[in-house]
Amino acid sequence: MQSPNINYLHDHVFLGSAHDENARRTLWVVALTVVMMVGEITAGYVTGSMALLADGFHMATHAGALGIAAAAYAYAKRNASSQRFSFGTGKVGDLGGFASALILGMVSLGIGVESVMRLLQPTDVQFGTATLIAIAGLIVNIVSALLLGHGHSHGHDHEHDHDHQHDHHGHPHAPHGNDNNLKSAYVHVLADALTSVLAIAALLAGRYLGWVWLDPAMGIVGALVIARWAWTLMGVTAGVLLDQTDAHVAEEIRQLVEEPGDATITDLHVWRVGPQAHAAIVSVLGAATANADTIRERLQPVHEIRHLTVEFRPA
Repeated sequence: MQSPNINYLHDHVFLGSAHDENARRTLWVVALTVVMMVGEITAGYVTGSMALLADGFHMATHAGALGIAAAAYAYAKRNASSQRFSFGTGKVGDLGGFASALILGMVSLGIGVESVMRLLQPTDVQFGTATLIAIAGLIVNIVSALLLGHGHSHGHDHEHDHDHQHDHHGHPHAPHGNDNNLKSAYVHVLADALTSVLAIAALLAGRYLGWVWLDPAMGIVGALVIARWAWTLMGVTAGVLLDQTDAHVAEEIRQLVEEPGDATITDLHVWRVGPQAHAAIVSVLGAATANADTIRERLQPVHEIRHLTVEFRPA
C-alpha cells in the first residue's frame, strides 16, 4: 500500500548555528577548570586561606555548571530531530542553566557560612603560596573567558525556510545567538574571575598590612557574588522554561497586524523555543480585506518568529 503523503511534516530544529563550536569551547573550559579547581582547593586547605577555598569551591561549582552546559549541548544535538519534542530541544540549554543556578545557590550559602565562622575564629594563612595559586586561578579564568567570549560574541542562528502553514523566519546574524547555555557559562567565568581578584587582594592585604580579617571577608563577598549570579540566571532561565512572553516581540507583532486598521488581535501567545527563536500563535478578527496569508506577510519582518500559527476569523 502506498504511504500517505507526509510532506506537511517539518523539523523543529532551533539550535544556533554556533551550537557545535560552543559545545567544543565549553569542553575545553571544563578541562581547564577541573585542573585549577583541584589545585586551589588543595592549596586552600594547606595554607588555611578561606578566600582561596571560596574561589576553589566556586570553581568547583563553575566546573559543575560547565559540565551541565556541555551535557545540555550534547543532549540537544543528539535529540534535535526527535519527534518526541513538539518544538525541538532548543530550550535544553535553559534547563541546564536553571539546574546550575540551583547548585550555585546552595554552594554560595555554604561558602558564606564557612567564611563567617573563619571571621569569628581566625586561622593562620600561608599568604605567599595562597597568592600564587590565586593568581594561577585568575589566569585560567581569563583564558576561559576568552574561549567562551569568542563564541558568545559571534554566535548566531540557523536560517530555516519552510513553505507550509507554519512559517519559519530565520535570521542568520542574530547578535550573540541569545544562547543562555553559553551566556550562563560566560557570566560564570567572569564571576569566578572576580572572586579570584578578591582573593588576591585579601591575601596581599593580609601579608603586607596585617589585615587577616580581610581574607574571610572576601570569602563572604565571593559568596554574595555567586548567590547574585545564581539568582539572576535562575530568573532568566525560568522565564524561558515557563514560556514567558517576550513583551518586545509581542508588541511588534501587535503593531504589524493592527496598524493597517483592518484586523484586531484577539489572542496572542509568544514564547521562546531556542536561542533567538520564538514561536507564536496569533488569533485575529479581521475585515474582508484581510486573511491568514496577509497576516503572515505582515509578520515577515519579525525575524525572531521561527514557528508561526495564524487563526483568522472574519469580523
